[in-house]
Amino acid sequence: MAEKIGLLAGRGDLPKRIIDQCVKDGRLFHIIAFHDQTDPDLVEGHPHDWVRLGAAGKTLSILKEQKVTTLLMAGRIKRPSLAAMRPDGWTLKFLAKTGAGAFGDDGLLSRVIVALEEEGFKVIGAHEILTDLLAPEGILGKHQPDERAQSDIEKAFKIAHGIGRLDIGQACVVQDGLVLAVEAIEGTDKMLERCAEIKREGPGGVLVKAKKPDQEQRADLPTIGVKTVENAHRAGLRGLAVEANGSIIVDLEGVIAKADKLGLFIVGINND
Repeated sequence: MAEKIGLLAGRGDLPKRIIDQCVKDGRLFHIIAFHDQTDPDLVEGHPHDWVRLGAAGKTLSILKEQKVTTLLMAGRIKRPSLAAMRPDGWTLKFLAKTGAGAFGDDGLLSRVIVALEEEGFKVIGAHEILTDLLAPEGILGKHQPDERAQSDIEKAFKIAHGIGRLDIGQACVVQDGLVLAVEAIEGTDKMLERCAEIKREGPGGVLVKAKKPDQEQRADLPTIGVKTVENAHRAGLRGLAVEANGSIIVDLEGVIAKADKLGLFIVGINND
């Protein structure tokens, strides 16, 4: 039986790029779109079903009816409260079994993947469809960090890994040795909005995104795209650093072109 991919689609550019690649490669796929989460334009013209985020039992039934063999999670999901989620029976059993592990993003996603595998699905990462998705190592545009920016990058990586170890977030902004912001549940874009309000005089800060220690690689890798570069520029930053081979750059050429135009550096750091 030919592999059929089930795409659990959130917000952002990544789900669309995966769909486009599946079409280009002639892959069979079916999209699970989530009410109040997935962009309706994403699924137009493609095989899909709409479900509530808390209706995992229905989602699994649809996937099995569609003879899906392989699952892929991509895109941002705004995490609702338990009451707003209205969990069905399958979801309630999962949450009860998971316990405190459901409170951190990576802890929750790791347990979701295990549960999906127990249901008979193979779970893959977006980079297994889009093979050029992972950030390469080195200077990625025509601008590069100076000595002060490099010092900020090193400090920001340490902090990003620290909050990652606690399963809080994946990003940090440092300006001239001062921590302007760390990412939590609000996400990178909202964090950058805060930075725009509290930035200091002088050379701008740097944004670092790094995977969490021992992070599940098949879901929620740190991600940047053209919008991230635009928001970083709006926040007065002068560059971005991401973990090479551990972060996703959506539209690498577009990201580099935008950064070059706005005067920001982009660098992939091997942080082993």
